[in-house]
Order: sequence, then structure tokens, then C-alpha cells
Amino acid sequence: MNFKKIRTLLFALTFSMLSFTQVYAANYTVKSGDSLFKISILFKTDVDTIIKNNNLKSSEIYPNQVLYVNSSTYTVKPSDTLYLIAKKYGIALNTLIAANSNVDKYIYPGEVLNIPAGWIFKSTSSSGSIVPYSESDLDLLARLVTAEAEGEAYKAKVAVAAVVLNRVQNSRFPSTIKDVIYEVSGGYYQFTPVYNGWINKSASQDSKNAAYEALYGSDPTNGALYYFDDSTTNTWLWSKPIALRVGKMVFVY
Repeated sequence: MNFKKIRTLLFALTFSMLSFTQVYAANYTVKSGDSLFKISILFKTDVDTIIKNNNLKSSEIYPNQVLYVNSSTYTVKPSDTLYLIAKKYGIALNTLIAANSNVDKYIYPGEVLNIPAGWIFKSTSSSGSIVPYSESDLDLLARLVTAEAEGEAYKAKVAVAAVVLNRVQNSRFPSTIKDVIYEVSGGYYQFTPVYNGWINKSASQDSKNAAYEALYGSDPTNGALYYFDDSTTNTWLWSKPIALRVGKMVFVY
């Protein structure tokens, strides 16, 4: 074989390899509490791209639905652990787990894992958020979500954060996240965790995710300003139009 033919063969082989690795669509199975917004953050893409790539008619998704996402992948080796793989790619362990629907604690050789390019919780910039915030604001909001809705579904957590942000944007309430959460009106704290000290407990990762999602526009309540436990006997709260009910939590306008 002469040099010209070898060069042509190598070029064709290289082109073929580049064409194969240029775009890779990985499978992601939707979990309870997921939204396209949350998935887009995880895989560092946008909602419109996910909708287009999956021929979706709307942004509605459901548990166990399989979506195609652009993601790098990794094949598990015998000596691997989730921690070592996360460390290898410089991502948080819970981020790696979140990107792989069937993974919890155990993995096995030959299993193919998605390696997400994004992050499920970001706190470096408020660019694009519906209200300005600092890292301390985000932490405070996430701690409130943990205190109020830790035992509830993820949707309720996003809704709690959304209520705070709806107040920030409403002229009847203070204009910052911190001032809304610590507001005292008529001699009463507006949020019980501030009164009983639960606001000082560390936020769970789910609550951090929910706070971040709400900050960037997700609001399952569509504008609610109040929430309460369905065991309350407060007739004033029950008299308000109900925006959303999730588990034991009721959100009203």
C-alpha cells in the first residue's frame, strides 16, 4: 500500500471517529419530582433543546419516561465506586447519582453511567434569576424549605421557595429574601421556623435544588403568597383561593 492510500485511509478513519463522538445522546429516565428545568441544569442544556430532541409537545414529563440528553458516559470498571468516579470527573457524588436514574449506592462492572456536565445546585451567580440574591440568601431560602417541607414531595419544596419569591415581588411584603423570611407582622413571625429556631438547621440537597429552581422561575403555585398545613383551623387562611395542594401542604393566593 503506498503512502497516499495510507494517508487517505487514516483521514477517513479519523473523520469517522470524529463524526461518531461529536454528539452523543444518552438515556435519562425521569424520576418523581423531576422537571425539564431541573434536568436541563443537570445536563447543562436548556428546556427547548430537550423538548426538540425528544419531540415533546409540551414541557410536561412523567416518572419513568425515557428522555434523550446530550451527555458523556462512562463504563464502570471492577475497581470503581461512585465516589471515585465522581472524583475522577470533578463532580459532586449526589450530582452523579442524580444523572443516573437506576443508581443509588451500588454499581457493577460494565454498567454505563451518564456523566453530567452541569450541576444540580449552583450558587455562583444571580444572573437570570427572577429576584436578586446572594449565596447567603440562597442558603437561607433552602434552610426555610428544609424546615417547612423536608418530609414532603419535591414539588412542595419548590412551592415553598416560590411563595417567598412571590412575596419579594409583591409590594405588600419586604423586597428581599432575607427580609421576607424574617418579617414580623402584627407581632407574629411570618414563618414558624424563624420563631422556633428550625431555620438554623442545615439545608438538605433537595431543598437547595428546589430553592435554586424557584429562583430561576419555577413556581408550581402560579403566584401563591401563603402556605399552611392542612390540619390548621385558621379560617382566614382556608378562606383564600387554593392554588395547589401537595401532601399535607396547602398553598393559597
